[in-house]
Amino acid sequence: MKGRVYKSTGKQYKVKNEEGNWIECRLRGKFRIKGIKTTNPVAVGDFVDYEIDQDNKSGIITHIHPRKNYLLRRSINLSKQYHILASNIDQVFVVAPVINPETTTTFIDRILVTAEAYDIPAVILINKIDLVNGNPEWERKKDELKNIYIQASYPVYEISAETGYNVDWLKDLMKNKTSMFTGHSGAGKSSLINAVHPGLNLKTAEISEFHKQGKHTTTFAEMFDLDFGGQIIDTPGIRGFGIIDMEPDEIDSYFPEIFQLKSECKFNNCKHINEPGCSVIPAVEQGNIPLSRYKSYLQILEEAEENGQNPYRTKKF
Repeated sequence: MKGRVYKSTGKQYKVKNEEGNWIECRLRGKFRIKGIKTTNPVAVGDFVDYEIDQDNKSGIITHIHPRKNYLLRRSINLSKQYHILASNIDQVFVVAPVINPETTTTFIDRILVTAEAYDIPAVILINKIDLVNGNPEWERKKDELKNIYIQASYPVYEISAETGYNVDWLKDLMKNKTSMFTGHSGAGKSSLINAVHPGLNLKTAEISEFHKQGKHTTTFAEMFDLDFGGQIIDTPGIRGFGIIDMEPDEIDSYFPEIFQLKSECKFNNCKHINEPGCSVIPAVEQGNIPLSRYKSYLQILEEAEENGQNPYRTKKF
């Protein structure tokens, strides 16, 4: 029988089959010894085949269908492994408030690079806009954030789960698609999902006043059907986003504003560091490429170098 994984707890998988029925499944042991460098061989969003176990109540996953795409990050405690956040995604929403908690551009950039690498369209949602309006400092930070990513050709929208501002627009964008929400702990992912589909009643929590960070209310990634069509995947709050192994010469392709200028560089293998005839460095100096984006590019490029050394510090900004 065929179904789709809606929830994974590491050992048990909640699967919805083609008839619309739910069944709890587990993995055959062989999936764990195939040398897959991931902490979760089966992810939310996967299409799987399963067979009914001897108890006639649960199932055993026997096959994982090829994935259209997936979003993953480096495992926090196991540096040589990665964790698949979700698979078969039509779009990812980066929930990025500028207050309570503030979202760093470094964090956003790492999610966007990973989404670009796996051809997943990304949209940035500046959530909790109701807390920003009327405060000059936070409005300035909001405008700065919007300009950075609009300049990089990403859709950026202000939204508020509290007041419902732009929630109807978000529903239209999500209709009949599999969407994923990701962001820092406390960014308001679950609150936004509740605003989009109130009947889900996902658990939310207040921000810690001491640490100014969110509490983890979503322990495992889980997918939900939407009453207006489509699915939404809620993921645990992320405080850091480790990039998976990437080839150094492909990273500039995952920054749209850098990729646009790449063909104008003097050398085909230009790394945009200190090479003569580079078209990217002048764009950074002139403000046409935001400095924060360029710094993120350098950091990810450095991490991609197998020798772990940083040969790029001769160019300073």
